[in-house]
Amino acid sequence: MAHSVYILMLFFIQILRTTGANTKVPAMIVFGDSSVDTGNNNFIPTIARCNFEPYGRDFPGGIPTGRFCNGRLSTDFLSESFGLKPTIPAYLDPAYSIADFATGVCFASSATGFDNATAGVLQVIPLWKELEFYKEYQRKLRAYLGVGKANKVIGEALYTVSLGTNDFIENYYAIPGGRQSQFTVQEYQDFLLGIAEDFLKKLYNLGARKISVTGIAPMGCLPVERTTDFMNNDYGCNEEHNNVALEFNGKMMSLLSKLNKELPGFRIVFADGYNILLDLIKKPSKFGFEVADMGCCGSGTFETGFLCTDLFTCTDANKFVFWDSVHPSEKANKIIANYLLTRYLKVFL
Repeated sequence: MAHSVYILMLFFIQILRTTGANTKVPAMIVFGDSSVDTGNNNFIPTIARCNFEPYGRDFPGGIPTGRFCNGRLSTDFLSESFGLKPTIPAYLDPAYSIADFATGVCFASSATGFDNATAGVLQVIPLWKELEFYKEYQRKLRAYLGVGKANKVIGEALYTVSLGTNDFIENYYAIPGGRQSQFTVQEYQDFLLGIAEDFLKKLYNLGARKISVTGIAPMGCLPVERTTDFMNNDYGCNEEHNNVALEFNGKMMSLLSKLNKELPGFRIVFADGYNILLDLIKKPSKFGFEVADMGCCGSGTFETGFLCTDLFTCTDANKFVFWDSVHPSEKANKIIANYLLTRYLKVFL
């Protein structure tokens, strides 16, 4: 039954692809963290990168592009579903030009968050700098397409914002004497939401009108969280952290509803990926997976980035929900993208 539902979902997506996707979304513009970073961290001095094998082994050509995955990310699949290119180029990659970026560009930086302090942990690109790169992109786009045509792309593009998880697992819960000493977890959520509101309003003032915001993942079920939750002897999910994610997501939904009412012409959607990823983790066989509590790479319990090597890495990532101890496999990314498209993003088609 589950397999039949999945086939129907794919059939529906094929129909969507043939109903004018090319005209309604001329570009995808991406902000966020490693869930959507297509390679920007390759070009900054940080250890938060993955432009080496075995990353990218299932990407076209077997190339490690800087995506924290064995292949493509959810945003790559979404871009293709909207009739655009099958992969979204990273803005800092000198191999691409404004001609490539005109139909899609990624400003995301792995290991970043809403909080500037999160970006500082591994010296990656903070959110405010992603926005500065976007302003530079606008200037280049207007020079390339002309002001009128560029403004049309800017106004009709779909903007994707995917971050927040690192603010908790890399910052709040990980840095002794840091944010946890300044805020209760609820106060920190509100602090992050204030940053998110300011960022989204700035995007609006720069011409963005269609935005998808992805909330925090069920972070307590990430393999690395299972491994480091020493109080949990059975290596199950950290439900306290999952509840924090759910609470944050609820607050984010309220914020987006408020912005939709306040800002004329703004259409902002909360593309909630929490439940689909949790479903993959809790019921892996329903989607054709065999392993959900560890990643394919290395031991699958703690490795990510430079710790992820060919040693002990699985031979078939399609059996795993996670590629490394934090990030979903390409197969999982495709399922997540299909779910987000049919559940939330079809309003932009």
